[in-house]
Amino acid sequence: MSLLSQTDEIFFNQAGLDLGRTGGLVTNALRGADDGELFLEYAQSESFAWDDGKLKSASFDTSQGFGLRAVADEATGYAHASVLTEDAIRRAGDTVRAVHAGHSGMMAEAPIGTNRLLYASDNPLVLVPFEAKVKLLEQIDAYARAKDARVRQVSASLSGEWQAVQIIRADGSRVADVRPLVRLNVSVVVADGDRMESGSHGAGGRRTYQQFLEPETWQGYVDEALRGALINLGSMEAPAGEMPVVLGPGWCGILLHEAIGHGLEGDFNRKQTSAFSGLLGQRVAAPGVTVVDDGSIEGRRGSITVDDEGTPSQCTVLIEDGILKGYMQDRLNARLMGVKPTGNGRRQGYAHMPMPRMTNTVMRGGDKSPAEIIASVKRGIFAANFSGGQVDIVSGKFVFSASEAYLIEDGKLGPAVKGATLIGNGPDSLTKVTMIGNDSSMDPGIGVCGKAGQGVPVGVGQPTLRIDGLTVGGTKAA
Repeated sequence: MSLLSQTDEIFFNQAGLDLGRTGGLVTNALRGADDGELFLEYAQSESFAWDDGKLKSASFDTSQGFGLRAVADEATGYAHASVLTEDAIRRAGDTVRAVHAGHSGMMAEAPIGTNRLLYASDNPLVLVPFEAKVKLLEQIDAYARAKDARVRQVSASLSGEWQAVQIIRADGSRVADVRPLVRLNVSVVVADGDRMESGSHGAGGRRTYQQFLEPETWQGYVDEALRGALINLGSMEAPAGEMPVVLGPGWCGILLHEAIGHGLEGDFNRKQTSAFSGLLGQRVAAPGVTVVDDGSIEGRRGSITVDDEGTPSQCTVLIEDGILKGYMQDRLNARLMGVKPTGNGRRQGYAHMPMPRMTNTVMRGGDKSPAEIIASVKRGIFAANFSGGQVDIVSGKFVFSASEAYLIEDGKLGPAVKGATLIGNGPDSLTKVTMIGNDSSMDPGIGVCGKAGQGVPVGVGQPTLRIDGLTVGGTKAA
């Protein structure tokens, strides 16, 4: 069954909308506007939380609704409702027409469609029984406690989503997507005497729960969470000061996402509020640094067959060999900047307007081995994992906390350190990349990006990197 047929069943057979009349309402509402669409959504979600040896919570939720948008120049009219009726869409049309009253715009052309599928449309929530999901969490708890006598607490969570969307434009063109999303997280607390430390690991993507049920998969997640906790249990205080920092591959790309990625989104650059504004064609990073945003990687957490405006996702080159090549664009900002949309118009749900957002943001690999990069550092920090951070889009300044880090001494990994934070400026740090590893990889599938109150799933990736001159905030002088 095609995605259009699958979503037609949801919106026009089950919900009771009439396709012809609904299309007419959209055409009438957007006549004279420059752009706009009707966004239909039906979603299911569930989550399970295990803590302190028992199932603490289990929830299931369904939602449905629509968002109708009209765009005139820079102005946007938006109306949404949690009911799928023609009367509600008609009233929404009366509302959004106000934004283009007296405006005689030319409706932008619809995106060119694609038959490409990046993930199956199976609903993960219905393929595995409730009892099997609870048993998985119970097995995780028992396995972790049996692994090491120092384990004091085990927490695990399992979550899944299934979202069906259809986008209808004024010319009657339609595009649909059906998006599964799953995630499993494990957290372990260990203790030795009075000292307690924790470690965690998780993974996910646009697939079903099936892989999580395999013992070699979930046991690997527990092993990794326990490994991190035990490393932290034996860690020493982190040094402070300016020094070379080596970032590990995969999830450490979250620093790239926050410190650099947001500044390359189209709306910030159109409004001239990004540190990268006006720098197209100029060198913004060290030679060898190539960064892309790629929403077309099969099965990845941040991937989307089409964005929430109907534009097919693609691989967008942002920085190539250190030169700024482009920005991530939705339809509105692309039109106002005189460029093409890049498939980055995303929204949290029907109650939200789309805006330029990242999908899977990745730095390409170089030609250095990870061992060679570590060996090049006389004294510094190796950050293997991050727990979180924040960035100022205008200035590019960032602060990130390392959840797993090590001292580098005389080109060799030393003891684990605790409390290391990385402080710097995103655009400036790009120019300080001195070595790029040949081990570029993606994160395990746990990213969530927040912007303007909206959260969407994302992916990040990078190779091992050496960045010189970062400030490390620690608990003792270097």
